[in-house]
Amino acid sequence: MNTSLSTHSLIALPNSAGTFDGQNACEMNRHLVKLEAPPAGCNEEVPLAKIAHLTPQFIYKKKIQRKKRAFDICFSLIIMTLGSPFFFLIFIITKLSSPGPIFFKQVRLGENCRTFHIYKFRSMYCDAEVAGPQLSRAGDPRITKWGRIIRKTRLDELPQFWNVLKGEMSIVGPRPEREHFARQILELRPDYITVQKLRPGITSLGQVNFGYAENVGQMCERLDHDLLYVKKLSLRTDLIVIAKTVGVMIKGRGK
Repeated sequence: MNTSLSTHSLIALPNSAGTFDGQNACEMNRHLVKLEAPPAGCNEEVPLAKIAHLTPQFIYKKKIQRKKRAFDICFSLIIMTLGSPFFFLIFIITKLSSPGPIFFKQVRLGENCRTFHIYKFRSMYCDAEVAGPQLSRAGDPRITKWGRIIRKTRLDELPQFWNVLKGEMSIVGPRPEREHFARQILELRPDYITVQKLRPGITSLGQVNFGYAENVGQMCERLDHDLLYVKKLSLRTDLIVIAKTVGVMIKGRGK
């Protein structure tokens, strides 16, 4: 699949009022415009951050935005403070379980497609992606024995509370993807750019309702849940998603 943005790449346009609101966020396919074609012979990819910049800003109530950020900071501080002994235990076991670093760092797309480094407890062997970007799958041999435990219980995601404190992520929000896969999603689902107007989350409505995706097709299916989250954006929705996430962790339904 050609992952560069071509003449046929699309971006969402606003409603008649000039803004995106919760009522029309899931109907972006009705408001599309083609990007100007690149010069002949030009193989350069259009930066996703530029597309996000060209796409009119997604507007939601500043009151919700302030409440959400305040909640993110307070919740993260509580988890990192009270959970510090548990963090240290995972730190030690990860170090002893297999050769390699304790933490895994990877570039992801954040709010408005700005890149940032996401942090996790390492759950794979160090040579997991020597063949290039790959999505995890059932029975993935790249995952360590200890890695399977922390992935199923979502404990590998705990270091992302640091990303939240830094303002790069939210507790709840669309899943942050790598640019390699984001471009493929955008080719198939132009409305994907809509969720890129928000901070990505440690957990999401898509993850708790759909689960992890093993291919780009499934990523596009999961996008429907993230668009629904945009439509229902509120602190109450975040609390519901967090409660569902705890259920996933207890039942070991992670991947």
